[in-house]
Amino acid sequence: MVEDSQRDALIVAAGEAREQAYAPYSHYRVGAAVLAEDGRIFSGANVENASYGLTLCAERSAVAAAVTAGARRLLAAAVCTENGVAPCGACRQVLSEFAGDMPIWLCDAQGQVRRMGLAALLPERFGPEQLPHNLPEAPSEKTF
Repeated sequence: MVEDSQRDALIVAAGEAREQAYAPYSHYRVGAAVLAEDGRIFSGANVENASYGLTLCAERSAVAAAVTAGARRLLAAAVCTENGVAPCGACRQVLSEFAGDMPIWLCDAQGQVRRMGLAALLPERFGPEQLPHNLPEAPSEKTF
């Protein structure tokens, strides 16, 4: 269960990360924050590249920061954009690698916030349970 104070801290962290976004091509700044199982919050911003396919989304940036710091289980996320849209499909998949049906708060530039569940955003996800069981380090826990 995510406490109200944790939710609020996630939303603030995502909003602050959005201010640091590097979006000279799309001008669409995104900030994200994820809550690790141990209570730590990690944030990230989108980082665009002139070779568009190399652009890094904010959500994946936040997940990478969490993993780099040793977090392996996420409990919640917040994503702040101009218009409060949900994460792209790639980010949904990456988030699902480290979380069950966690809440995701979607925030817009006017301060509106709505809550969605990851399972609703990514039904019938592809996860470790679809891979052969003889792979090393494949998590055995079904998260959805």
